[in-house]
Amino acid sequence: MSARSQQSDADDKGQTTRNVLIVEDDEAMAVALRDGFDYEGFKVTMARDGAEGMRLATSTSPDLIILDVMLPKVTGLDICKRLRSDGSDVPIIMLTARGQEVDKVLGLKMGADDYVTKPFSFLELMARVDALLRRTSGHREKIDQYTFGDIFVNFKTHVAKKGDGPLDLSAREFQLLQFFVDHRGEVISREQLLDAVWGYENMPFTRTVDMHIAKLRKKIEDSPHEPKYLITIHRVGYKFLG
Repeated sequence: MSARSQQSDADDKGQTTRNVLIVEDDEAMAVALRDGFDYEGFKVTMARDGAEGMRLATSTSPDLIILDVMLPKVTGLDICKRLRSDGSDVPIIMLTARGQEVDKVLGLKMGADDYVTKPFSFLELMARVDALLRRTSGHREKIDQYTFGDIFVNFKTHVAKKGDGPLDLSAREFQLLQFFVDHRGEVISREQLLDAVWGYENMPFTRTVDMHIAKLRKKIEDSPHEPKYLITIHRVGYKFLG
């Protein structure tokens, strides 16, 4: 069944179509994004400059904004900053050109939820969109304790066991595992982990995430090189299947 057919079925069941605002001045990119989101069942609104994007962001109540950094009239960074200053919590994914590392950091500090570097595949973008919309769809209660396989973890007391023996996890590893358990089954980007576990004000490299994941796998996986709980999603991030 096509994505459009799935969305039609969802509409028939009373679910609301999601609205996406795409703010992109490059014509080819804008058309590709419009067609892609339309196919995925979104109601698409387009803006070709920052001023129009800001106006539509405040007047149309989108469920998601895809926001280019470099825009005529008003930059994507300024739009993001103004929306957050006005109290908007609309999910925002920023599009940055390769090499715009400073813009990525600034965008995240100004309140963007995620970013994608051009060029990118639409599948990658949709994976991030799906993860972001699940993450922001409502408040989740944190799980105090959890068991998967032969692992038991109590996140309140910081007690962990593997089989009959104690499992020595660092404070950071408890935080990582808590986030994965709270979002089990979702694709989580490295940037989301940096935001949730490290905080963007510290802004370590994404390689830091990979190093900590590798250490955590050695402790919870029977075969760290063939993990069954912490799965790598190529070019996107990780998924917890516990």
